[in-house]
Amino acid sequence: MRIGILSYPMLFEREDGVQQQVRETIRALVQLGAQAGSGIEVELVNPYASRLDGYDLVHVFSATHGNLRLVEAAVEQGVPVVLTPLIAPGWNRASGTSARAADHRLGSLTSWNVQSGYAQTRRALQQASLIVALGEAEKLAIGAGFLIDSGRVRVLPNGVNPALLAADGELFRQRTGMSGPFALMAGPISPYQNQLAMAQAMAALSLPMVLVGEVVERDQDYLRELRSVRGLTCLGALRQDEAMLASTYAAAALCIAPGDGQGTALAVRDALAAGSPMLIARDSPFSLAGAEFALARVDWDDTDAQQRAVLRLLVSPPPREQVRALVRGDSWERVARQVAACYAQVHAVHAGRQSAPAWA
Repeated sequence: MRIGILSYPMLFEREDGVQQQVRETIRALVQLGAQAGSGIEVELVNPYASRLDGYDLVHVFSATHGNLRLVEAAVEQGVPVVLTPLIAPGWNRASGTSARAADHRLGSLTSWNVQSGYAQTRRALQQASLIVALGEAEKLAIGAGFLIDSGRVRVLPNGVNPALLAADGELFRQRTGMSGPFALMAGPISPYQNQLAMAQAMAALSLPMVLVGEVVERDQDYLRELRSVRGLTCLGALRQDEAMLASTYAAAALCIAPGDGQGTALAVRDALAAGSPMLIARDSPFSLAGAEFALARVDWDDTDAQQRAVLRLLVSPPPREQVRALVRGDSWERVARQVAACYAQVHAVHAGRQSAPAWA
């Protein structure tokens, strides 16, 4: 079975949780395909050299950024589609209803020549043969916000980097000279991630804070404002230094979940893999059975509650190995096997439909 992996062209121009997820999933699938008897061959599609109907199935990552056309083109050519849509878990019935009303008005104003981003995302979800969500919260958002039957959605959480499970903080301490406790936030540096408010809250506790992540040109003023906060250190993206990134996670006394974005769940799992407890928004949809001892949930606009939670974690930190045990079995290889099982299911259903007589 020949599988083509696709996403929008600019996917790998920035580094955050989504890119990491796609890279690791592809890597694990390629390794699985290289094993004797696996029955699958996985590759990134080069649209300039390949046609989609040269594949038995295509897997599209992200339902946005114009990827509807990828899904439509595959369906038009009779190729089944597995879609990992990366839907923000904030979608619910009310926001979906509002988006459909706005889309209807936009259509009326433009003689139905313009589609909203919501309409394109919903159409991609409708046309996919199978949808892969990263968690139950995303599955609920797909159903409530986009009216997609839950029976077409499979939940396959991300894997964790094995380097994080084995990391310690020694490399971080050697390179930075920081030997005491600190809080860590990892993810794109942006006003949407709530880094400034958290840095100011940590500064009031005299707790150093470390940021890891990229910043785009439009957010340079935000970065300068962050750098003015006492006790803040910005390490950059560390995209080419996996050992340093893993050591930074392992050295942190606690991690703080980013305020918004598709990479939040992955950041939480990375922190847990390194044994670091996490400060997380009370209304965050992230859930993991048995993990509450390692997750301090607070209101994101309650600085006093945030500071009290941080002090509790500093005074009584959960044992690192117990924190790591929460995600130790979640390898990318496991993810690859589960995704491959989805491919086999979709391919079998599609092949059965093609072979069935017209009157069946």
